[in-house]
This record gives sequence, structure tokens and C-alpha cells, in this order.
Amino acid sequence: MSAVPLHLAVALDGAGWHPAAWRDPAASPKALFTAAYWAGLVAEAEHGLLDFVTIEDSLALQTTLLDGHDGRADQVRGRLDAVLVASRIAPLTSRIGLVPTVTTTHTEPFHVASSIATLDHVSTGRAGWRAQISGRRTEAAHFARREVPELRPENLADLDKAGVVRELFADAADAVEAVRRLWDSWEDDAVIRDVATGRFVDRDRLHYVDFEGAGFTVKGPSIVPRPPQGQPLVTALAHSRLPYEFAARGADVVYVTPHDSEQARAVVREVREISGQVRDPAAEELRIFADLVVLLDDDAKGARERKARLDEIDGATYTSDAAIFTGTPGELADLLLEWRAAGLQGFRLRPAVLPTDLTAITRGLVPELRGRGAFRHAYQAGTLRGHLHLPRPASRYAGSRR
Repeated sequence: MSAVPLHLAVALDGAGWHPAAWRDPAASPKALFTAAYWAGLVAEAEHGLLDFVTIEDSLALQTTLLDGHDGRADQVRGRLDAVLVASRIAPLTSRIGLVPTVTTTHTEPFHVASSIATLDHVSTGRAGWRAQISGRRTEAAHFARREVPELRPENLADLDKAGVVRELFADAADAVEAVRRLWDSWEDDAVIRDVATGRFVDRDRLHYVDFEGAGFTVKGPSIVPRPPQGQPLVTALAHSRLPYEFAARGADVVYVTPHDSEQARAVVREVREISGQVRDPAAEELRIFADLVVLLDDDAKGARERKARLDEIDGATYTSDAAIFTGTPGELADLLLEWRAAGLQGFRLRPAVLPTDLTAITRGLVPELRGRGAFRHAYQAGTLRGHLHLPRPASRYAGSRR
């Protein structure tokens, strides 16, 4: 039995994380680009009382290559805008958090701040942001604002030595800081709506952020009043020290990708050490979630056979940056509790096939965890920060008057 419930999120991407998922008999490839499809998935996740869903996005078509188009037509290509999907779903849900992916490299921080703040208003306090860098030349070509070297397996070490990747993460850190300042640029009581005096806002409670980064400046204030959460949740995926540093500086939640419990323990130890070096001491503790791709069935053999069939359809054995779990919901519960002992606060599960593996999570895994005292029986909070026991921060400019 566990006194501290696990946090669970799911990462939604197309028909599922296996590249052949759209060809599974239970998939709905004709519905992938409809609002109803996404609404159904998130409704199922909310039925399972999950903390939040993330929605994948990028600035280029999906590809099997490190950089560039692969020309394949046998895998899902194309996706809907993640922020707009989340905004469409928000009025159809009431408690689950909505965390779209928005890249930092080519997206103006002012636009990110406005869109995520708007999502927080539309969802009444359930918005988050998965901040992601864009390091591919293919993506940079859409904007023609900066030169980005082509990523190839043979030149990754050279790019790292040249500081290209570090520069991208430095830009991303600046973007997160600028966005956070813009969310604070309206104090909570800035909108007064005083009909008698004709004052809709108190101008003294709107603030210039005057942020200067290496690649951009932001004057502010935001055009959107302060979000209901004050600061919507900021999350990031990280595989190594440089992205760990990025997450430790500016994120609330980091997704890591260990492949066993010992590696999980080592990753948690490294992230905590880095956080102690670079994180603001006044900030809340960084929440560490582990990512897992999951294929679930009533028996372990059935799960393994499902993956084997999908691999055969795709013509290759599916591998991932995250560990791939094939087994029963009960066996997955065992693994999550084992890994939780390494210091993880939660997990972001990537369903291999949608909706099959999502339903197995909500109707199989969740009851297993509840039976072990490791998952909630009801939502205890109405905001995403509340689900993760994060307080609502005050605006950094509160009390400051021009």
C-alpha cells in the first residue's frame, strides 16, 4: 500500500506511438484529423482521472530520419495544431490537464505566452506547455530566420562541440523565462471593470517585462490577462545533462527516459543534483516523470504478440527513446511502483495504439493501482497545478508600481 498516490499522464500522438498503429484493426485512421477523435481520447483519459494529457506537435512532417523528409507514405504523416486541439477540447472536459507541445526555436515567446494563457482561461486553469526545441534544418527552412546545420548521425558530435545544441537550449531557456514574465505581467486584480468610473483595467497593475535574451527582446505586457493558474504548467522531455539543465532551470515537470529501475535511480539522482546547482532555491521542487511506451493485454503473451504483429506490418522492430513495456496492466503496475521507489513522482505513458492502449490504462492499470493504494479515486483539485500539489504563485510584479 502507498501513502502517496502516483501521478499519471498520457502522451497522445496520432494513432499511437507505434508507427503501424494506424493499421491496427482497433484504430480509427479516418478520424485522426477530426475534433471528435481527440475529444474522445481526452474524455477517456479524464474518465481514468489522469493528471493530464500531452499532445505532440512539431514544425515538420513526421519522419524516420534524423533530419529531412523520408518520403514514406505507409506511416501517419500530418497532424493538427496541438494548442488549437487543446482549446477545442477544453470546454468538453472539466478536470484533466491539457498540455500541448509548442516549439521554442522558431515561435515567438509573446505568441506562446498568449496562446497558453488563453488555453488556461478557456479550460479554467488546466493548461500546460511542453516546451520543445527545433533543431532540424527542415524546420528552420519554413522560417528562413536562422541557419541550422543539417543533422546527420556522423556530424552530431561536431555540432555538439560547436555549441549548436547548447545554443538551442539557451534560446529555449530564454523563451521560457520570457513567457513566464509575460504571464506575470498582469497582476491578478488588474481587471477592475468599474462602470461608474469608466475604468476597465488598472493601468498601474500592467507591467512591462523588458526581457532581453540572446536572440530576442520582449517588451510586454501581455495582451491576455493573467492566467487562472498564475503560471500554467511548464514541462519538458529530457534525455541527458543539457536538457536536464534546461528543465531544472525553467520547468515544473521533466519527462525522463530510463530503461530500468537502476537507471531511473541514477537519472533521478543526476536531475536532483543539477537542480540543486541551477534551479531557483525559491522554486517548487521539479517533478520527475518517467516516459514509457505501453502495449497492454489481458496476458503478457498477447501483448508481445500484438507488438510482433505491428512490427511485422511496419517491416521493422519498433524501438524508442523510452522503454517499451509489453504485458498486463497488473505487471505494469508492478513496474511503476518499483520505479517509483527510485524517486519518480509520476509517469507519462505513451499508448502504442489508440484507443486500445489508452483504454487499457484507464480501465486496467488505474484500477490495479487503486487496489494498491497508489492512485486517486476522485480528482481532489480543479486546476492542473492543483493535481500536482503545486501552489498558485503570485505575480513577480505584484506591488510594483510605475
